[in-house]
Amino acid sequence: MFREFFKNKNQQEKPDFTLLAVIIALLVVGIVMVYSSSFVWSDYKYGDTLYYVKRQLLFVGAGLVAMFALMRVPYTIWKKYANVILLACFILLILVLIPGIGMVRGGARSWIGVGAFSIQPSEFMKLGLIMFLSTYLAANQKYITSFKKGFFPALILVFAAFGLIMLQPDLGTGVVLVLTCMVLIYTAGAKISHFVWLGILGIVGFLFLILSAPYRISRITAFLNPWEDPLGDGFQIIQSLYAIGPGGLLGVGLGESLQKYFYLPEPQTDFIFAVLSEELGFIGGTVMIGLFLLLFWRGIRIALEAPDQFGRFLALGITSMLTIQIMINVSVVIGLIPVTGITLPFLSYGGSSLTLTLCSVGILLNVSRHAKM
Repeated sequence: MFREFFKNKNQQEKPDFTLLAVIIALLVVGIVMVYSSSFVWSDYKYGDTLYYVKRQLLFVGAGLVAMFALMRVPYTIWKKYANVILLACFILLILVLIPGIGMVRGGARSWIGVGAFSIQPSEFMKLGLIMFLSTYLAANQKYITSFKKGFFPALILVFAAFGLIMLQPDLGTGVVLVLTCMVLIYTAGAKISHFVWLGILGIVGFLFLILSAPYRISRITAFLNPWEDPLGDGFQIIQSLYAIGPGGLLGVGLGESLQKYFYLPEPQTDFIFAVLSEELGFIGGTVMIGLFLLLFWRGIRIALEAPDQFGRFLALGITSMLTIQIMINVSVVIGLIPVTGITLPFLSYGGSSLTLTLCSVGILLNVSRHAKM
């Protein structure tokens, strides 16, 4: 089907069909799992078992249109508009903090309402900063070993964006953004010594962030011993493990999860992988991890084979962003790190998150059309 769509294009202009097939497979699984994990909560809250899946289909449709459109837009155009895009992202991050404009959900002011829908500016910032850093690093890579001329200017922008995101607050998205940018800067050739000092500063700052918010301290203690407060801060991780454990090798069956019956809070978002593991078992979870690894491999290969430095950094940034977010979400679900609110790309229910993810993949696919693969 995909090859027919591009049958008039020459070989070099065809996108990476393996990556495209992986994305479509993930989206199909995501739609199925959003319905399976949400129909109980949808019926209880809205009187419609299809409430979430209908909206997810709308988001997927809009995202796919954007993905296929961006797949045909030459990726080099983003180098020209990177400054404007980054400025717009900063403006959105400031606007979301203004009462009456920004919407508060779950204690975080992270959304701006647009009619019946809402957008999350921090999602735009992740892609906007990747575009800008890719442009900056491609033009200034020879200066990146210099703290003053190369490393520090990039760092200022990264932590300015991180600071605005933390004012919402949204630690999960902030961590993804910072780690993605650090991967780009390190790959550009920054000195290890700069990262050592940055790491020390980061540890101090991270401890300050934890100590400055009681709920973050509670999440750390709940991670270390969730049974100390099983009905409070330890509730989510305990229920997640209760979902994964009974899944066994083959799972309890699609649609048969017990934890989605008001045990896991809104299981169609952050903990959708727990429901998937319960219903499809170890094999189902392993297949999903395999698809994510395949996505990572194709993204890295596209980055390695891109025809210019900007394309390499852009492909690496998008691939790193998706991989880091996947790693954090799955690690939370299986209890490897403390709970943080972050969705699982392609599977979790979400509007701006899913749409921006597919836009990012569209750009990655365009880079693949020019890569020597």
